[in-house]
Amino acid sequence: MEKDFETLIAGFIETKIGISDHFLSERLATHLKENLLSLHHQKLLVSAGTGNGEKLNFNAHVRSDVIYWLDRKHNNSFENEFFDLVEDFIRYLNKSCFAGITGYEFHYSLYEAGSFYSRHRDQFKNHKGRKYSMISYLNSDWQQEHGGELLISQALGDQRIAPTQGKTVFFKSNELIHEVLPTSQVRLSLTGWLKGN
Repeated sequence: MEKDFETLIAGFIETKIGISDHFLSERLATHLKENLLSLHHQKLLVSAGTGNGEKLNFNAHVRSDVIYWLDRKHNNSFENEFFDLVEDFIRYLNKSCFAGITGYEFHYSLYEAGSFYSRHRDQFKNHKGRKYSMISYLNSDWQQEHGGELLISQALGDQRIAPTQGKTVFFKSNELIHEVLPTSQVRLSLTGWLKGN
């Protein structure tokens, strides 16, 4: 896995956006996808909001995905395998880059056809704990005409990233403005943040 860790870190250092096409194995991505779809079938996903605490807002004109927070207490073997992978990456990142990451949080995201998430940064105005954003995709056979790209804006130009299965994207939470473009297909991901003091 160190090769994939280095790929994320090297891309981040070079362009502020780390991308690994195979951070998740095909096996793990498939099982996580099956679990997410099962949770959705059980109607356990909830509408996603923006902000936090008392400033949490729900506005489908800004964000229209549904989410489910992951937790080791759920005792799902595949979610815990994903957490093991994230923890290995955090240890590698802290050792090689002195990143000071002390925790993390992740949720499943499901975008129905027509859903999107408008331009935003990932760090709350009233809490600076989120240091890095990580998004892992669970979409097999994704085609360009399906839309749903992650669009990241930078001074040198916008970058569109297709949400293909196994791919993980890594960037600084407080720096890059990004959005999820409207999708014409159900779009699945694991979205989360590496946190520090």
